Amino acid sequence: MKVPAGTSAQTAVNEAGFEQKGPQAAVVVREDDGTLRDLAWVPETDAEVAVVTADTPDGRAVIRHSAAHIMAQAVQDLHPDAKLGIGPPVTDGFYYDFAVDEPFTPEDLQAIEKRMKQIIKSGQRFSRRKYASLDEARAELAGEPFKLELIDDKGAGTDADLDRSEVMEIGDGELTAYDNLNMRTGERMWSDLCRGPHVPSTRYLPAYKVTRNAAAYWRGNDKNPQLQRIYGTAWESTEAQDAYLERLAEAEKRDHRKLGAELDLFSFPDEIGSGLPVFHPKGGVIKREMEDYVRRRHIEEGFEYVGTPHIAKDGLFHTSGHLPYYAETMFPPLHVDVEYDDQGQVTKAGSEYRLKAMNCPMHNLIYRSRGRSYRELPLRLFEFGHVYRYEQSGVVHGLTRVRGFAQDDSHSYVTREQAPAEIRHLLNFVLSLLRDFGMDDFYLELSTRDDSDKFIGSQEQWDEATRVLEEVAIESGLELVPDPGGAAYYGPKISVQARDAIGRTWQMSTIQLDFNQPARFELEYQAADGTRQEPVMIHSAKFGSIERFLGVLTEHYAGAFPVWLSPVQVVGIPISGEQGDYIQDIVDRLRSKGIRAEADHSDDRMQKKVRTHTLQKVPFMLLAGGKDVEAGAVSFRFRDGTQRNGVPVDEAIAYITDWAQSRRNDAPTAEASE
Repeated sequence: MKVPAGTSAQTAVNEAGFEQKGPQAAVVVREDDGTLRDLAWVPETDAEVAVVTADTPDGRAVIRHSAAHIMAQAVQDLHPDAKLGIGPPVTDGFYYDFAVDEPFTPEDLQAIEKRMKQIIKSGQRFSRRKYASLDEARAELAGEPFKLELIDDKGAGTDADLDRSEVMEIGDGELTAYDNLNMRTGERMWSDLCRGPHVPSTRYLPAYKVTRNAAAYWRGNDKNPQLQRIYGTAWESTEAQDAYLERLAEAEKRDHRKLGAELDLFSFPDEIGSGLPVFHPKGGVIKREMEDYVRRRHIEEGFEYVGTPHIAKDGLFHTSGHLPYYAETMFPPLHVDVEYDDQGQVTKAGSEYRLKAMNCPMHNLIYRSRGRSYRELPLRLFEFGHVYRYEQSGVVHGLTRVRGFAQDDSHSYVTREQAPAEIRHLLNFVLSLLRDFGMDDFYLELSTRDDSDKFIGSQEQWDEATRVLEEVAIESGLELVPDPGGAAYYGPKISVQARDAIGRTWQMSTIQLDFNQPARFELEYQAADGTRQEPVMIHSAKFGSIERFLGVLTEHYAGAFPVWLSPVQVVGIPISGEQGDYIQDIVDRLRSKGIRAEADHSDDRMQKKVRTHTLQKVPFMLLAGGKDVEAGAVSFRFRDGTQRNGVPVDEAIAYITDWAQSRRNDAPTAEASE
């Protein structure tokens, strides 16, 4: 729609008949260049804009940013000495950082949410105001040291060094504030340094909630003061917020860290270090099953299994480009092999080694170990390579963000002409493998380079690599989402984004086309015409890491793994001690067929045993009483509480064995077993 010169966007929106309340309410407008404007904005010339409604991603972000201002106002009403950090919207919510003498308590959070309700109900208008100068802003915000630091950064012209949240505060042009004005009297109730935009008034905030608080360092640097961060969420309607809170509650029940402890799968001992998991016997079963299956699938798809060490001289990573392009995520060097004489003088300089963050440099050395012919290409190398990345402590999270993990990492070396077919082969392999584990809702993300200096190689190489990846992605028929600037330093990539059982998206597999490392390692092959040519290298990781994928699967299945992955597939439960030998014989027969079966001979009552193994999410429980022994039968008890009685033992064993060997990802039930 058009906003005529001298007319507010609000007036134009109203005259065009857009809704003024509810999920479809117009909250801001977007100019052709993507700039979002308040509805109070009055253009100097006619402007073509798109109307942004409350139920869109941009609309929700504006609502959440406005809610963050209201929350900060509530905090300073209740805690006048609190100093303001920043308060941006984030995925599904917002936060605001505060410097306070004591951490906020749960009671404080309740009081803050109650005060927010009072502020919103009183009716306030968000009003943009431009500072005449930086000095005017400094004078107004003299009592806010963190705001003054941002203003000083803007005055020093360091906008490019700010992160997205900080740019939301001071913008990349003029310096502005937003005032919260009483809608009846016009009195300024509170204000904040902010670029905006915001919703017109508090009546556009129908659903909000303060959720939790945590510690956070100012600007994410542990050398800076530690602040208190309060998180909240806000939505365009109470229905949307209720649905989100239900998803959140379900996600909490599925949290793999909680389930990992309850099911005795893995742990994170402090004595080992942050982000370094250990797998317990039951978790080890799942991990082994995953690795064995994936290793076999790789071999079937033409990959050759290799092995490489965990550390290497740091010169290798200079050759590959990881140093300096990837240095911040690599662990510091280990200085070894120094030799001294009797006087303590160095007689031989040592070497610096690094824990490897990627397997590709070592695979390049395997390729380069002898001459190669075009007849060998595609050459596909694969390993479960253990790599180590120095993730910041604030982002380490269970199995899904760790510092040490095993990649199902592979590299295909191909001719330039073979690249499209190999990428197609890899993408089909990736999708089939994820489906084998029960994930079948995907879209693709294409990560490309931007204008920054963090990428190597010529623009022509990048254009060709991007074109090849894009064509294969489009050919797949899956949704393709652009990710500008998200490429690796050496080449663009396709990422497979998989949705789990409750609709959350996880980045899983990646396929990356690389013209640069073959050149840096001087890789070559003899072509059919006898000339020496440089291969193209394609990186692919099917799960990303075994650890991360196991964490995702734990949440996808809520700990109730398919039979073929379950650590314990069958538990035999005698009704009384008299049936113990009978149950043990059945368990032994199952074990002889490769089934992970156990017998529960504990002194607990039968009902308690059933409950215990139900909570442990065992897919098959076999119960036997006196009549079962006489009939040579057992009773099935399933996870969902259903039961099937009087099943002949041979039939029960065959049924369990067939189900496990079929690698089905659904859960057995009484109905399915009939």
